[in-house]
Amino acid sequence: MTPGEGGGARSYPVELISLIGQSLARLVRAPSHSRRAVASRRWALHMLLLSAVLATAIAILMVAIDAFEIGLMPKRGTPSLWPVKIFTDFGKAAYVLWTLAALMIMVALLLPRLRGVSRAAMIGIGTRVQFVFLAVLAPVIAGEVLKGVIGRGRPFVGGAANPFNFATFSWDEAYSSLPSGHATVAFALAFAVSALFPRLRTFMLAYAIAIAVSRLVLLAHHPSDVVAGALLGTIGALAVRYWFAARRLAFAIRPDGAIEPLPGPSWDRVKRVARDAVAP
Repeated sequence: MTPGEGGGARSYPVELISLIGQSLARLVRAPSHSRRAVASRRWALHMLLLSAVLATAIAILMVAIDAFEIGLMPKRGTPSLWPVKIFTDFGKAAYVLWTLAALMIMVALLLPRLRGVSRAAMIGIGTRVQFVFLAVLAPVIAGEVLKGVIGRGRPFVGGAANPFNFATFSWDEAYSSLPSGHATVAFALAFAVSALFPRLRTFMLAYAIAIAVSRLVLLAHHPSDVVAGALLGTIGALAVRYWFAARRLAFAIRPDGAIEPLPGPSWDRVKRVARDAVAP
């Protein structure tokens, strides 16, 4: 979101449309950060290393672990699994993305009512919500394409715990096991939130791992599926973070190419902004 002090004569709908347009323009503008090349090389190196390590892990799991692990899980429909069924929905793409979309809409609707420092603080909040939304959305879209192309059968599709049951380009839900969508969402969300708020890194990592484990317990995926989802979600969120940093949005690039979050509004400032937004 971007500042745009509207004139007093402008109506609320006109100013709302103007602010949304400015926000989108900032998001798609050409990168301007002088250190973006260094950050790009650093991101590419991290992506290659992460991909190499996890791709090796996926291959090992597929050959040696997947079928064995399935046999250790409780049967589908086990009554005691109801808490796991509830918890796993916290990694469902539709729920996470619609929640973030609702937050963006809320920010957009409140922004035209604010001026000065309050508007600037709300813009900072909106930019960070945009980042988290796109950091989840990008890998989710990529994951849906990969699922259809790869066509890996879910556990016991075809009657056996066969980790090599593939129907490429099937675009069938039964053959959409690789990568795990829930793991993709969970690890993308964990990375995005941790990138903005490093103190939450341990909590968000625990959340992502718990979501991934829930997919195994419910026999929705093989272990290699959730590792692939973790890889896709992390790489996708890394790419979106670089996109924002290169445009000086929410992140700064250090001289060594490392990307770090820009200081955000304090909680006291957020509360004051909220009061200003709802004040008559």
